[in-house]
Amino acid sequence: MTSSQPAVQDWINSLRASHERFAALVKDLDADSLNAPSYDTGWTIAQVASHLGSGGEISGLMFDAGLSGTDVPNGEVMQPIWATWNARSAVEQRDEAVAADEQFVRRFEALSEAERESYQLDVFGMHLDLAGLARLRLAEHAVHTWDIAVAIEPTETVAADAVELLLDGLGATAARSGKPSAEPFTVLIATTDPERSVVVSVGAAVAIEPADPGTSGNGTLTLPAEAYLRLVYGRLDADHTPPLTESGTRGLADLRATFQGF
Repeated sequence: MTSSQPAVQDWINSLRASHERFAALVKDLDADSLNAPSYDTGWTIAQVASHLGSGGEISGLMFDAGLSGTDVPNGEVMQPIWATWNARSAVEQRDEAVAADEQFVRRFEALSEAERESYQLDVFGMHLDLAGLARLRLAEHAVHTWDIAVAIEPTETVAADAVELLLDGLGATAARSGKPSAEPFTVLIATTDPERSVVVSVGAAVAIEPADPGTSGNGTLTLPAEAYLRLVYGRLDADHTPPLTESGTRGLADLRATFQGF
């Protein structure tokens, strides 16, 4: 089972909701709380916020490049942006990140229908329309917002609206970040809420494709879609894994080794 293609407005709405969730999470944190560890190893909550803030600033430059047809920012442009963000205090990182993120979402919301339809951007070897750019930002934003949320409350999950939108694009994520295996294997994954059926193939490359009826593998895994998304993003450790079922010779442990996070 697969979903229909989401509309551009769906992506924009989810970006807005993710921003509001992020802003609400961090707005009342004091300096000590902001300097506490996030889920990201080696990163404080403030540093995750800073990453979202610098990402919002850089994504804004990419956004402009798509509108104007000019080149996207390169490393020479990005390095001083990162340096500026890194030099800020924890409270400044929080405040500036919320402001930069708000500004970026508003850029999407302000586009006319004609601008939405004509938008195109070549970046990271991809040719994107406006929904494609929003998807890139939402994937980063929703997952890193969870990195903050779960550090505050261990039972938190990735926002449901973001999960539903991002679910069918996880194949591209897996291909970029999955760790190859000298011993090939496949795992069939069935998700709930929403339902999907996919096969994860791990060998010289890593791929996720829809599972046809009768598809077999070395193992099967059934789990919530939200947990599946976090698995592909390397965020399904034992302490944050909901109830699931698995069978066969390959399964969750193998996929955790494949998807180690980034």
